[in-house]
Amino acid sequence: MSTSPFLDPAFAVRWSAHTPECIVPDMEVSLARAQAAVDAIASLSPDQLSYEATFLALEKATEELNFAWGKVTHLQSVSDSPALREAHNAMLPKVTAFFSKIPLSPELWSRLKAVASSPAARVLTGIHARWMEETLANFREAGADLPQDKRDRLEALQSELAQLTQKYAENVLDSTNAWQLLIEDESRLVGLPDHAKAAARASAQAKGLGSPEKPVWRFTLHAPSTEPVMTYAEDDALRQEVWTAMVAIGAQAPHDNDALARRILALRAEKAALLGKPHFADLVLERRMAKTGDRALAFIEDLKQRAAGAFSRECRELEEFKAAQTGGPVATLKAWEVTFWAERLRKARYDFNEEVLRPYLPMNRVISGLFAIADQVFGLRVVERPAGAVEVWHPEVNYYDLLDRRGRHLGSFYADWYPRESKRGGAWMGYLLTGSARPEGGREPHLGYICGNLTPSVGGRPALLTHREVETIFHEFGHLLHHLLGEVPIKSLNGVNVAWDFVELPSQILENWTWERQGLDLFARHFETGEPIPEALFERMQAARKFRAGCAVMRQVQFAKMDLALHLRTAEFIDGDLETKARAEVADCIIPTVPPGRTIVRRFNHLFSDPVGYAAGYYSYKWAEVLEADAFTRFQREGVFNAATGAAFVEHILSKGNSADPGELYRAFMGRDPDIAALLVRSGLIAA
Repeated sequence: MSTSPFLDPAFAVRWSAHTPECIVPDMEVSLARAQAAVDAIASLSPDQLSYEATFLALEKATEELNFAWGKVTHLQSVSDSPALREAHNAMLPKVTAFFSKIPLSPELWSRLKAVASSPAARVLTGIHARWMEETLANFREAGADLPQDKRDRLEALQSELAQLTQKYAENVLDSTNAWQLLIEDESRLVGLPDHAKAAARASAQAKGLGSPEKPVWRFTLHAPSTEPVMTYAEDDALRQEVWTAMVAIGAQAPHDNDALARRILALRAEKAALLGKPHFADLVLERRMAKTGDRALAFIEDLKQRAAGAFSRECRELEEFKAAQTGGPVATLKAWEVTFWAERLRKARYDFNEEVLRPYLPMNRVISGLFAIADQVFGLRVVERPAGAVEVWHPEVNYYDLLDRRGRHLGSFYADWYPRESKRGGAWMGYLLTGSARPEGGREPHLGYICGNLTPSVGGRPALLTHREVETIFHEFGHLLHHLLGEVPIKSLNGVNVAWDFVELPSQILENWTWERQGLDLFARHFETGEPIPEALFERMQAARKFRAGCAVMRQVQFAKMDLALHLRTAEFIDGDLETKARAEVADCIIPTVPPGRTIVRRFNHLFSDPVGYAAGYYSYKWAEVLEADAFTRFQREGVFNAATGAAFVEHILSKGNSADPGELYRAFMGRDPDIAALLVRSGLIAA
């Protein structure tokens, strides 16, 4: 048994051995080994230089470190503890400094350039030419051509960014977990679905609160707890209390992220200036599909203009609906009323709400249906390992193998779907290992994971999901397939290591099968009777799909526009109250309420919990939605379960990673450039 678990290269990870006290010594060893490997490349003599000895060797130099540190950061996301956080934060500056120094080494850079200009390199083709080009671009983008004083500043800046963004994420998690609401009067819960009340009761019992004689209902700021309250609770004061707590995440001492976010923005702007760019947006978008911050902003402004009429009409309709229902005057809604009255309007207009679908969406059937779709569309077989056969980090985690129809082991993955206080919010996919190419052909299997914070099982019933939660599962599984189906021999170009405005295509396109009757019939079955969704309910579900689509589009426009403003015109935001300035920037994208709705700038993990992350890149969700809505028209035309179409998607998109320009990959699948019309039709912004 290894005494250095984080350095153990085994595919079957022994999570129980990965304890916090092992992190620092293991990472110190891995850093030293990686540094020695990089130094060896940087010290090669001219006669030793070759593509294999430099570019390929550099790819391999950090493999052990990437796996070891990947396990540390993963555990910090799913099993946070004071000891783990302390060890992670102790090593974070060192790991950041190591990776920052690689492209800033003059010796290493000179050798890469020498090889790149050699006759042997000029005849490289295919994936190896792509890897050389991408590596050179990575180095230049990271400051390889800077003078020494600017390299030193850039290295220090990167280290500070890593620490500040980690602290931002910790503040979001800690402020989320710091709040709870205990309800002892059941009459305040009128309107709440039974499952939400049962979950709140179980949450209280898990904390030792209440008794059969005097029950207590406990609410937290995790989405499965807050969403039913904001959507269904008739007690206006209850919704106000939850809303007030939600908007305070990351906004109050000791977890206030205002100063942190402003400092992160300032450092990003300084980084861009050091690298000769006018702002951070142009720095990070240069090699993405959008190319520039101005082009990304123009895309978002165009969407805003297209949605503006529907947005204004929908806001007015909701105010008029509330007035008609209450007998009061038409007036601006309170901030905690919007979701509640929107749900009532949807019910009145379509005789539909999310809760009527929940009994038809038990978690076990959703998962089995997802795997059946993967089989029928993409020719994949998912096999679950029995509980206890493979170590996991929590008893709720499941482990699966992914095989093709020939039985080839393509990869394996963990699935961790339910909220815990030690786990960060949201849903995400990640990977631990990228399989190496085998000398005899083919490759070793890949290893990844998918995580979420979905509605858990309560009272012996299976977990019953909302349709949005089902979309989340399909979305993250799409990301996972992008990794597990990658056939790129250069690991750093495999899977999800693509331009960030392309990476959401595989995830978002998979959501479409949750709206197709054929797809739903594979998993949407009543948890008690096994009956499929009745046709009348399915029709109401489809009719309600475009309900308040203008508001839905404008919400994403708000996030993307705010993000781009922060990173295009940073100087305007780094002094004063960030919330006030950010809100002024996007006020016309926010539903009018009293008090005015707030932005998520102080709890926007997408932007601020990583040195780069989705910073200047949140537009990617809508950009990729254009791609996937358009790409899905081929499935609709040829058959949503057409195996040949699925195989083409695997061949041209899912297996290719970053082996070619994303526009080239898209055209290989669709035969043309993307067309925005499919998204506009689906959103109800133009007629079909």
